[in-house]
Amino acid sequence: MKGNILVIEDNEQNLYLVRFILEKNGYTVHAAMDGQTGIDRAAELKPDLILLDIQLPVMDGYTVAKHLRADPQVSGIPIVAVTSHAMVGDPHCCRDVACHGRRP
Repeated sequence: MKGNILVIEDNEQNLYLVRFILEKNGYTVHAAMDGQTGIDRAAELKPDLILLDIQLPVMDGYTVAKHLRADPQVSGIPIVAVTSHAMVGDPHCCRDVACHGRRP
């Protein structure tokens, strides 16, 4: 296997698609369906990469990223924001919370 990826995504269809693509390419995929669970899973798993939806229940992706960056155990894990809500200010907001990239 190439590595472990945590996908924090509440839409089951999006999660299915991302999991399918990543697993077909040799990655192990772990999932969390809301922000708090994502934070907990990141601390537990310490994945190689986190794909983070911005529109999440419990807490939004920006808040999740801030929590992850504040935790020394997981603060170095790359985060890529994944969202269908590609608004003009989103890239700036993603960088403000130290995401490494954004994919609409």
